Amino acid sequence: MTTEHSPVVEFAGASKSYGSVRALSDLTVSLHPGETVALLGPNGAGKSTTLDLLLGLRPPDPGGTVRLFGGTPRKAVTAGRVGAMLQSGGLMDGVRVRELVGLACDLHPRSHPVEKMLESAGIAGIADRTVGKLSGGQEQRVRFALATAGACDLIVLDEPTTGMDVSARQEFWAVMREQAAQGRTVLFATHYLEEADAIADRVLVLHRGRLLADGTAAEIKNRAGLRRISFALEDGADEAALRALPAVTDFDLSGRTVRMRSSDADATVYALYRLGLYPRDLEVAHLGLEEAFLAITRRAEEPGADQEGSGSTDHGGEPEQSRGTGREAAAV
Repeated sequence: MTTEHSPVVEFAGASKSYGSVRALSDLTVSLHPGETVALLGPNGAGKSTTLDLLLGLRPPDPGGTVRLFGGTPRKAVTAGRVGAMLQSGGLMDGVRVRELVGLACDLHPRSHPVEKMLESAGIAGIADRTVGKLSGGQEQRVRFALATAGACDLIVLDEPTTGMDVSARQEFWAVMREQAAQGRTVLFATHYLEEADAIADRVLVLHRGRLLADGTAAEIKNRAGLRRISFALEDGADEAALRALPAVTDFDLSGRTVRMRSSDADATVYALYRLGLYPRDLEVAHLGLEEAFLAITRRAEEPGADQEGSGSTDHGGEPEQSRGTGREAAAV
């Protein structure tokens, strides 16, 4: 039994291997009611395996556990407490949209009215169209309707806005904000890092099967340890001297505009003025989430990098077989 303060999702030392390949290594993390959490990572980072374990499509290796609402993933899914929107599968080409959404509602013990789901997913206007005639973005909206057909407490989304235009993406996330405001937990994997920055309360960064970072978007940016510095100079500035400023990791000079990254912005700017240069339009800013994400994952690639987590270091990308047909079954 869970309370409003109990974790919705608990991974405890969860690992998953496929033969000699370690797709997920010693994942320990909890998600709580009402959180909107972004799952980030390059291809092969372990995102799909994480979702597979969470949905009960695959078991973790012996020694690790995954629990939803204090019980097994299968129990939570069977009870209708989990809605999942996966990247592919779960759609029948010859069926009309209204019929497919209606079927999903009928299957849930705590379903919403069909018309409400069509409206909230933005597909009421195509409800009588067959699935096979939908665009990629429209198919994603249908998958969203299927995932939220029941009054679920946990919504799991795998690349949910792929194929949607900018307007459709904005509408989609407006609906997701409403879901979270009602106390539902939302976990989404995405390649659109600006979505994670704007939407997520919390960001998890996976790399080669390990959890590298867990925090708010602002905390992830701070963790990268870099700042972006830009300014304009008069002609005649010594480019070599600028490149040699302390703590500079990246440097670009375009006309009179200098852009650089620094691991110690105070030291860099102090040395800049010590050179007798007086920059105009000086700006020092945090990296964007995408830049911070790249900095963190690149750092993990460096020889001797001290990665977070414990357990085996025999880790690698997710093999194709980890995305087998079992995942499609959770889409409805």
